[in-house]
Amino acid sequence: MREILFAAAAVALAVTLHADIAYAQSTPGADWRQHNQTKRIYHGVRNGSLTYRETGQLVRGQVHLRRQERRFKSDGVVTRGERVRMHRSLNRQSRRIYRKKHN
Repeated sequence: MREILFAAAAVALAVTLHADIAYAQSTPGADWRQHNQTKRIYHGVRNGSLTYRETGQLVRGQVHLRRQERRFKSDGVVTRGERVRMHRSLNRQSRRIYRKKHN
């Protein structure tokens, strides 16, 4: 049962990873970081350092980041303030990934 749950999480991460690559437009630094963070989550699932619950929490965080970026891009311009907010959110998510992988 546990293997099935991890397989389902791995598939969800693969889809997320593909969506991150396809959505790259005007914020290459943030897009690269999101892609890298998704890979870190995927590797945590593969090597067993992330539980099913932790994986779900981190995936929801990645979805939140993508929504935030989409909202910032909606008017066609990502302002400096929006970029700062985006990178702070990315920093927070990166710390969450590290902590959950190393607990």
